[in-house]
Amino acid sequence: MKIVVLFVFVYLSECLALPLSSATEPVSEQDWNQCRKYLKTFYNLTETALRKSNDGLTRKIEEMQEFFGLQVTGTLNRETLTEMKKPRCGVPDVQLYSLFPGRPRWLRNTITYRIEKYTSKLSKREVDAVIPLALQVWSDVTPLTFVRLSSGEADIRISFASRSHGDFNDFDGEGGVLAHAFAPGANLGGDAHFDEDERWTLSRSGINLFIVAAHEFGHSLGLSHSNDRSALMFPTYDPNFYQNIKRYGLPEDDVRGIQALYGARQDPRPTQPQPKPPRPTKTLDKCNPQLSFDAVTNLRGELWFFKNGILWRKHHQRQDVTVIPIKYIFPNIRSVDAAVEFKNRDVVALFKGSKYWLIQGFRILKGYPRSIRSFQFPRSVTHIDAALYVKETRKVLFFVGNKYWSYNTWKNQMDRVYPRRIVDDFPGIGNKVESAFQSKGYFYFSNGARQYEYDYRNKRTVRVLRPNDWLNCN
Repeated sequence: MKIVVLFVFVYLSECLALPLSSATEPVSEQDWNQCRKYLKTFYNLTETALRKSNDGLTRKIEEMQEFFGLQVTGTLNRETLTEMKKPRCGVPDVQLYSLFPGRPRWLRNTITYRIEKYTSKLSKREVDAVIPLALQVWSDVTPLTFVRLSSGEADIRISFASRSHGDFNDFDGEGGVLAHAFAPGANLGGDAHFDEDERWTLSRSGINLFIVAAHEFGHSLGLSHSNDRSALMFPTYDPNFYQNIKRYGLPEDDVRGIQALYGARQDPRPTQPQPKPPRPTKTLDKCNPQLSFDAVTNLRGELWFFKNGILWRKHHQRQDVTVIPIKYIFPNIRSVDAAVEFKNRDVVALFKGSKYWLIQGFRILKGYPRSIRSFQFPRSVTHIDAALYVKETRKVLFFVGNKYWSYNTWKNQMDRVYPRRIVDDFPGIGNKVESAFQSKGYFYFSNGARQYEYDYRNKRTVRVLRPNDWLNCN
């Protein structure tokens, strides 16, 4: 499945006329309708959640406010409406996991592209010049090489079109959808389409083709959005983001994201400042039969395995496994004790000692690390052995020594009568858990080189595996 990337103008026609700072001042029905549409499009707000209660809408507003770094109130205030009306990319900020299978990437470093149809708003020479510069933004910091084709099938096909153009994602004329692109893959995979009805320019006026194309090519290479406002992959289009094209420097957040997919360039070009090339890192044998993992977690359709500062990434539906030192993605985190995905918030918590970080995609959220005591652990708990998100109950189980705690993610508090002994509630897995995760309805608990597939509904161990069987080692 490929992800369509759209730049969309979302207009809330009356929002600036409404004084929304007070809870007693009403919000128009039109504002609420536009808000619901926005949250359905970008934050997976469902009709079921709306019908049940207002809590579902409130939580989605909170998610949106947290993503954009706004004050988290759960109310539709002026600041929130102002953010909603900005031009932006159409990829959801909270992904639908069934529609976004992991982080697809090209499996080779030489990628071809072809400009199939030009715009009438710029000369052919200008387009031919700006497209490779937008691609170079990414090749400057990775081993990727882009080769232009004049005919035949290319990995990334680029075209300008109006209205319906054959991919079931029609453009809507000037001022609405700016462009869209597809994630790496066959057929339409990697292709980038631009709305011919926009006023394309190479300056701050109109719609800057360089900025939009560079953002779209990030999606063509497999990147999703960042909530770092300085990042090229931030969802909204900002004309003030324009810089001198030939001296453009890719923001740090985007560098970390693309290098997590393709690695760092070993011979950085002198025209653009680059981070120091990474030193060789001792790579563990992922298929060592005695290998155990420090932590395992789900992340947007992938499984992430941590061991001694090394991270392996494996998608459920693909065979390839990528490996990278953790510090190349998160420079302040060298190793982890436990990891868990909070699926209701699209974040992952990484634990080390008495601290933890929240990450979203490849970015550490502001204000972290924090103390694990914010989860209401007693002072006697100085680290976490393992953590597991239970999709059905939306609770996180924390394992420490021979006991475990249950944390309610909606109420943000520990459940009563905990901690409890592991052996009492999970018979057959022993009295200690080093890593844990859930997949396809089963829990997977690991201790040393043994992993237990556990049916938690019937409270029984189904089979015993090796933890690295998930990394194509069986």
